Parts: sequence; C-alpha cells; structure tokens
Amino acid sequence: MQLSCSIPLPATFRPGDILAFHRRDPQENAERVSDASLHKGMIWCGAPACLSIRFHRRHAMAALDIDNHVVGDRQRDFERMVWRMLGLAQGIEAFEERYHNHSQLGPLIERQPGLRVPVTATPFEALTWAITGQQISVSAAISLRRKLIKAANICHSGGLLCYPEARQILELEEETLRQAGFSTTKSKTLLKLSALVADDKLPLDVWAETLPVDAIRTQLEAVRGIGPWTVNYALLRGYGWLDGSLHGDAAVRRGLQTLLNSPEKICEEEASTWLAQFSPWRALIGAHIWATQSSVAY
Repeated sequence: MQLSCSIPLPATFRPGDILAFHRRDPQENAERVSDASLHKGMIWCGAPACLSIRFHRRHAMAALDIDNHVVGDRQRDFERMVWRMLGLAQGIEAFEERYHNHSQLGPLIERQPGLRVPVTATPFEALTWAITGQQISVSAAISLRRKLIKAANICHSGGLLCYPEARQILELEEETLRQAGFSTTKSKTLLKLSALVADDKLPLDVWAETLPVDAIRTQLEAVRGIGPWTVNYALLRGYGWLDGSLHGDAAVRRGLQTLLNSPEKICEEEASTWLAQFSPWRALIGAHIWATQSSVAY
C-alpha cells in the first residue's frame, strides 16, 4: 500500500536543513539521504514502512510505502506528518521580521535566513531521541540510536531498518538495552515511557493536534528520567514548538557565550534569563545557535 502527496514550499525553504538532520548516521541503516531526497524506515499503523521525500524547487514529493494494508483513510494523517516534519507550520517569518535588525539576532538571521527546525516523523521518536541524547555528545547519541534500531530489528521490504515504536521497544529486555549501551537509568526510562505510550496513558500523537504544552510537560516530567531539557527538546523535535527554553543545553550556552561576546561561560540561569525576552521563539533561537556551531544536526 502506498500514500503520496505534493507539498508546496516557500521560496526561502532550506531542504539542506531537513536532509542534514536525517543524515546524522553515516551508516544509513534506517535513513538514506542524497543531495535532494530522503528515504526513512518507520512504523506506520503497526506496519514497516518507508517514507520518501524528494525536494524540487518549490515543492516536495512525498510517498509512504507500507508493507501491509492499512485500514481506513490515512491520507490526511500522512500529509500532516510530512508538513510537520518539514517545519512548515513554524512561524519563522514573524520571528525574522521582528528581529532582523536586532544587535545579536540580526546577524544570525542574516547568516541563516529561512531556518526551520526539522521535526521527527513521530513525537515518540523525538522523545526517545531526547532521552538517548541526555548528557552525552551527539556522536555518542547517534551510536546509541543506531544500536536501538538494530536491537528492535524491524526491516521494511525495501531494506531499511525502521525506527521502533513503543510496542517494539517493550519487546526488548532491559538487559538488551544495557548491552546496546544504554545506562540503567535510560533503559528504565525508555521502557517506562514505552509502556505508558502503548497503554495510551501518554497520547503523544493526539497531542500533535492541539499541543497542550502545560499538560504535556506535567505528564512527561512525572516519568522518572525525564526533566525540563528533555521535554523542551521533545516539544521542539516532535511537534515543532518553538518556545521551549533550551538554556540547559551545553551547546546553546557555548554558542550564547560567543553571541554575547562574553569572556565568561554562560550559566543556565543567565541563559534562561536572556532567552526569556524572546518568547515565543526561544527554541528557534537555540536552533539558530546550534546551526552556527556544527554541521551535525542536534
């Protein structure tokens, strides 16, 4: 079974940002990226699937090749997923219009006009990626993510491994996660989170429709091992919410030190205070700061 759609793109759209995010793992077990296209293994309605997005000058062609037949009309869900992944619902135009003459933000905007935040295919993927990346380098997190995908071992007929959903992670033993390199704390958090999602106690996909941020924050932070940074990162990468303060992120603080030309390191409190004045775009500013430091997508 296949779903497909054509998505119009604004003139300032930057496909390279999307492709770089999905190019993180050079081994390409679950994502395969070329100069103008992405192929990604994922689970759709419980079945292995391969998402393909090919970028053209003013539009993107997307297709989802599903190994099994899916009951019901899921076209709208598919289009909304692609729209969200490409960051097209993000209000970056208003941000750039307001701050293009700002002493610190103006140069960022001039250097990176049209920057949007790439979003994962599902909120669950974003949240588990945030947990995986807690307090370790990006390269270490990519390695852990790869091992998680391999441990789940769900393969689409086209050959790509699929990023697992909650039910697939629940089939893994804690010891399997430990052998894959996850700490005891991260292993327990992943399994607890997966159990809550599988039991519909954390309706991550439903939240994408209305984005009740306060409720999301309260329920996620009640899970041991999930704190404010993880929630804000998951809201950014899973839903495209641009106002989560990333002051707890070491890379953001390093970049902010450079941006403010500070001889001293920026602490979390100082970063939080500085970012607060730019609500509701605090996370977007964090993404701009990330982009100035590395070609590796966070």
